[in-house]
Amino acid sequence: MNEQSATATPNQSVALLVGTMKGAFLLRSDEARKKWRVEGPHFQGFAVYALMHDGRAGRNRTFAAANNPFFGSALRSSEDHGRTWSEPERYTIKFPEESGRALAQIWQITPGRPTEADTLYCGVEPAALFESRDGGETWQPNQGLLMHEHQPRWQPGAGGLCLHTIVLDPTNPNRMLIAISAAGVYRTDDGGKTWNARNVGVRAEFLPDKYPEFGQCVHKVVHHPSKPERLFLQNHWGLYRSDDWGDSWTDIAHGVPSDFGFAMQMHPHDPETVYIVPLESDMFRCTPEAKLRVYRTTDAGASWDPMTEGLPQKNAYETVLRDALTADSLDNPGIYFGTRSGKLFGSLDDGATWRELADGLPPVVCVKTAVMTQQ
Repeated sequence: MNEQSATATPNQSVALLVGTMKGAFLLRSDEARKKWRVEGPHFQGFAVYALMHDGRAGRNRTFAAANNPFFGSALRSSEDHGRTWSEPERYTIKFPEESGRALAQIWQITPGRPTEADTLYCGVEPAALFESRDGGETWQPNQGLLMHEHQPRWQPGAGGLCLHTIVLDPTNPNRMLIAISAAGVYRTDDGGKTWNARNVGVRAEFLPDKYPEFGQCVHKVVHHPSKPERLFLQNHWGLYRSDDWGDSWTDIAHGVPSDFGFAMQMHPHDPETVYIVPLESDMFRCTPEAKLRVYRTTDAGASWDPMTEGLPQKNAYETVLRDALTADSLDNPGIYFGTRSGKLFGSLDDGATWRELADGLPPVVCVKTAVMTQQ
């Protein structure tokens, strides 16, 4: 693994929160993001599929979902940049006994809206949405989704029946959209009391009915807060955009080598720009032609261009998973992604050029960012 020193500035520092199949790593840099210091692994031997830093309301709390086949899945937190972590019993996410379900995996940790400083959400397997209204101290399942009439007919994808994506409407506190593999997209407009499938136009190649009401294997959904009604969706075969909060979806797979993939990320300051990393197929989940290419659209999916400079274009049998592509929030944002072969790449020019930040990590399954202001 490449390990480099970093000198923090008195203004802002950037952290990359990297979850792998064998623990979590934290990479730190100053605002220039030229040199990175690598720390970890935390939770050695645990798979860490979800990470999130919560800096709201004066907090300095980093959450990690650590999973071990013997000890199960638990939510952990650190108040000191990962030097120490809470005991797993502190943040207890449990299904009600009467539900007959048991927690298998925490797939997503999402902060509430800026006006909801004490609200957090977790997406878990088997597919359910958990909510906390006290900064993560206690958690309850969303009953509207837990008892949904479709729930008994949801089928797991290859990675399990997981709720992996949570999208909040910044303008309407009652609206939220979630994605489940393999059940599709659901949306609530009444604060979670009821949920309706929102998959019109999204195909399910593996089902007899290619356009069912639900059952699609959605891999990721993203949007930009400045244009929340416009959504982008990466499907298990399919690349889509919606301009009406998911009421309908339009195919935008124009000029990409494959419309199969997992990772998808918005540019933090441009609602027209989205990044994806296509994979060859569901049977061969590696980059097409063994070339590691990040595809970028700057016109909301009307066209896509490959970003290759600095990335290997020969014998690069890489895989990038749904939460392993991310961006920081600085004025000149960094775009980052990690691979199943343990490489971590970053770009400081909107994806035009890339450089390797780390190598030799365990398989990367999650990359998140945190920008911290130094006091």
